[in-house]
Amino acid sequence: MNPFKSLGFLTAFIVPALCIMGHYLGGYANFITLSFVFVALPLFDALFGEDRTNLTNAEAVIQAEKFYYRLITYVWAIFQLVFLIWGAFVIPTINTTVALIGFMVGFALVTGGIGITVAHELGHKKSKLERFYAKLILMTVCYMHFYIEHNRGHHVYVATPRDPATSRKGESFYRFWFRSVFGGYKSAWKLEGERLKRRGVPFWSLKNQMILFTLLPVLFVGVLTAIVSLYYEVFVWQVPVFYFIQSILAFTLLELVNYVEHYGIVRKELSPGKYERVNPMHSWNANYQLSNFFLFQLQRHSDHHANAIKRYQVLNHYDESPQLPSGYPLMIMIAAFPPLWFKLMNPRLARWENAVYLKRA
Repeated sequence: MNPFKSLGFLTAFIVPALCIMGHYLGGYANFITLSFVFVALPLFDALFGEDRTNLTNAEAVIQAEKFYYRLITYVWAIFQLVFLIWGAFVIPTINTTVALIGFMVGFALVTGGIGITVAHELGHKKSKLERFYAKLILMTVCYMHFYIEHNRGHHVYVATPRDPATSRKGESFYRFWFRSVFGGYKSAWKLEGERLKRRGVPFWSLKNQMILFTLLPVLFVGVLTAIVSLYYEVFVWQVPVFYFIQSILAFTLLELVNYVEHYGIVRKELSPGKYERVNPMHSWNANYQLSNFFLFQLQRHSDHHANAIKRYQVLNHYDESPQLPSGYPLMIMIAAFPPLWFKLMNPRLARWENAVYLKRA
């Protein structure tokens, strides 16, 4: 792999660095993270363009085993926990509305925009350590059920009516958000119940991960609030408010990405309840080089869904996959304005539908 590309994934740490810098500069400087992600990155994507190159099979085997790429994600997991603790200590010191809004949004871009992306990568792996780190990150954004629902729900039922995280044609992001957030949580309980039933374990038991996943974030923020309150020698009510607001903003970013990745894509139903196998045609793809570095190649989503176990550094581009007109930073901004989104994406979706129809004919 090109050394530039190997180092490129370290650029993800620029985003939290900007958030920290913005806080200490104060005031409107807190919006530097927001500006970088939603202004600078789309401009860089336009400037540097796409990278549609793939590794050879032999190169992919070598790169997939390199510890360097795993180490980046391990470091991020520990960093995110420390970053959240830092945020809890500084939040009581922010005394202007402008600074507070900028800080909260910038913070969520770190914990949600990048953090959940790392958790997503780690949660697909077989290693107990990687799965532990995935859960640790998800705890920091109060979205631990994603570990169950994404792996055992979304990846099985993607592009079908049964998947709450697949956005429908003509569905606005705001309608999708409610269905995906609450439907995903409900689905995670159901999936975990089915797992326990197969193993002959009672639903209400300590082996039910959803009980732990629901209680652990509350316990965590309780302990964190107590520690910060002891430090300041007064009850710091801002800590739980900060934790839950940044969590909501963080998983809203995740749901924006989900919305963009799967908008309108459907798999053919072969028989009632049975669908064709997931392939690279069943997710929107983007190969914009700069934003892919920051998102650990999550934008090569078509290959990820076709081959979920593959590590981020060896994901492939497929010409036949439906292509987004820009990287995720710009696309999620557009998704926030439904009329603009529909005008941009519905014609592209129609072309995908025609291509799939011709292929199936």
